[in-house]
Amino acid sequence: MSKLLIVSDQGKACVATTRGLQLARKLGLEAEVVAFTYAPLRKMGMTSKEDQARARSRLLENREVEVQARIDKAAKKGQRVKFQVVWKKEIDEWLLTRLKKGYAAVVKTGHRSGSAVYTSTDWQLLRESPVPVMVLSEKRWHRTKPVLVTVDLTTTDRNKRKLNDLVISTGQAVAEALDAPLNIISAIHISPVLTELDLVDPLAYTRKAREEMKPYISQLAERHGLPEKAFRTKRGPVAKVITSEAAKQRAQLVVMGTVGRTGVRARLMGNTAEDVLRDMNTDVLAMKGAVPLLPV
Repeated sequence: MSKLLIVSDQGKACVATTRGLQLARKLGLEAEVVAFTYAPLRKMGMTSKEDQARARSRLLENREVEVQARIDKAAKKGQRVKFQVVWKKEIDEWLLTRLKKGYAAVVKTGHRSGSAVYTSTDWQLLRESPVPVMVLSEKRWHRTKPVLVTVDLTTTDRNKRKLNDLVISTGQAVAEALDAPLNIISAIHISPVLTELDLVDPLAYTRKAREEMKPYISQLAERHGLPEKAFRTKRGPVAKVITSEAAKQRAQLVVMGTVGRTGVRARLMGNTAEDVLRDMNTDVLAMKGAVPLLPV
């Protein structure tokens, strides 16, 4: 059985533990919770190894008691949950190494910050994680709110089309597990420079793009058992279309694909998933390449 790695929040409130255990149960995944704690003991005046060891042991014990209480409250009867507390200041490296050991996805509460010189754990996971990443907002899930799937219906690239299939099938599975409706949106992006210079008629371009999408939409609809009317398109920048639709529909979760750029290129350019997280207070499940959330 595949496992879901849940990163427990610091502080009294913890979105990730509760929602992660719920999702694991509904998707039939094993749950593993990891909590982190750390303190610069030497800088705090503890120079002897004995004092540092005692303080470290006490901090780990307190964190374990705190998070175990959350797990006991959130887990349903019979749900098995693995749990560990790790002494670590920078958690990115630990998580990325751990995720190479056969997890279905990682779930954590979002801390939406980042710049060209500082990369938060959220951004680092989106760029480097070998498995899907779910970044949670602090809003509660509502059964009546839809799961919004975002796809690129304009692409002819084979790998991106495979990613579209993966995102749709994942959205269907999650929507079914959460007993929520499924909606699909695709952006038709036109360079603002071209429109400002009157080099492209946006209305004519949009009509042509929608006409060219029809055969591909029919294929996707048939392959996933969906009505063609489930696929909606909207003109505009990709991130803006996604965030506006999520707000309009009051979506509880957005499922999208990400190429996960790395290195300097990622720092300079970022990716659509990061743009979406900056502007939207909704849970996001970012699918990585051809990595499925559930076994196929």
